[in-house]
Amino acid sequence: MKIICIGRNYADHAAELGHERPAEPLFFMKPKSAVLHPDHPFVIPEWTDECHYEVELVVRIERVACWVAPEFAHRCYHEVGLGIDFTARDVQRRLKAAGHPWEKAKSFDGSAVLSWAWTPLKDLGGNIQNLAFELERNGEVVQSGNTRDMLFTVDQLIAHVSQYCTLKTGDLIYTGTPAGVGPVAPGDQLTGRLCGRDQFTVNVM
Repeated sequence: MKIICIGRNYADHAAELGHERPAEPLFFMKPKSAVLHPDHPFVIPEWTDECHYEVELVVRIERVACWVAPEFAHRCYHEVGLGIDFTARDVQRRLKAAGHPWEKAKSFDGSAVLSWAWTPLKDLGGNIQNLAFELERNGEVVQSGNTRDMLFTVDQLIAHVSQYCTLKTGDLIYTGTPAGVGPVAPGDQLTGRLCGRDQFTVNVM
């Protein structure tokens, strides 16, 4: 299983971090070991002082896909979920400034939260580009987005990524985060909702 994460896919998030809109989808990967067990808390790594939450729609690939055209990409999925791409922001900034890869800030154990279960897209209205989602931190909504605001649609993302690496059954695509990312602290509780449905609750330690 590959975990493919899309960066800067919402204009407001790109702006809040001081980035320009990308000309094409940006992606990086997390290892399978990054997935946080649903019964476990998220433990902030001791080597970061600024660990941020980033809530994202997650698409599960259900057939092998290589060089898929955008108009056929919808055949590759029918269920979605919600996730958090935890990011060691201070570490990421240092690595970027040095011109180094920044997987260390993104790919650590537990850095990928996933929904308790996958939801058929048809149960959410059938349009993957019109799904509302949000993240609560200690009962307060801190991120709120809709997939209609993506710079690159899910089908465009699948088409682009599949040019560079074959997508296989079970691969996950984290499709980008809206504005509002911020730090977590021990004692926080994070709850994600997709179209009003609770998807996960994570306690932070």
